Amino acid sequence: MTHLWSVFTTPWSAMPGDALGRLVSGLGFSGAEVPVREGAFVTPAEAEQRLPGFVAELRRHGVEVVSIAGELGESTFAACRSAGVPLIRVMADLGPDGYALSVRRVRQRLEAAAPLAESYDVQVGVQPHHGRFVSSALGALHLLDGLPPAHSRVIWDAAHDALAGDDPRVTLELVAGRLGIVNLKNVVYVAREPDSSAVGGAWKPWFVPGPDGLSNWSAVFEQLDRMGWTVPSACPASTRTRASRSRTG
Repeated sequence: MTHLWSVFTTPWSAMPGDALGRLVSGLGFSGAEVPVREGAFVTPAEAEQRLPGFVAELRRHGVEVVSIAGELGESTFAACRSAGVPLIRVMADLGPDGYALSVRRVRQRLEAAAPLAESYDVQVGVQPHHGRFVSSALGALHLLDGLPPAHSRVIWDAAHDALAGDDPRVTLELVAGRLGIVNLKNVVYVAREPDSSAVGGAWKPWFVPGPDGLSNWSAVFEQLDRMGWTVPSACPASTRTRASRSRTG
């Protein structure tokens, strides 16, 4: 079994592969997630053409692309297979029609993507996210219920788990059978001007260094040890402390 330490590269999304590979390897990481989005160096329309070469440039610096943040269209799956990228990370967004209908809509997208995931042998990972998204590990697990575990994974996130009010010793165990990547960052609430339309009202999340936030990283590490994962580490990216742990093989 191979373990990779990976860093989110969204703050440097416009960098070409060679420069990004030097940066990530210089930070001491052997893995990276790269965005395939509008405005990034690799866009969805260019993914099939540009992603394989981009990934190859990172590999020349000893950096493996463990996931992309992107869409679930067939061209993205094809690009990932050609590039050797094992996972597409997505989030489950909630629309104005309410939670139940939004979840049904996201589930339909996941069901439509399942045959592509199997055909191209590329996993789909659903990450909980605070705010107008499915925000809990249990919610992500519910979304994936009945889909093939080999290609339908949960991306567990320490900060968003804490924002959901959950205990990592519980949620990591719940998602263990589908756990694809562990995201490490941390967060607190800070006061803001009252806004009746905002999630959290007069409070907003503020991302902070790992030891300073709501998530108990010691509890996370201990639970990962019990589950057979080695202790994760983190690095600063932009204003957040973010890293991820990927298990493959």
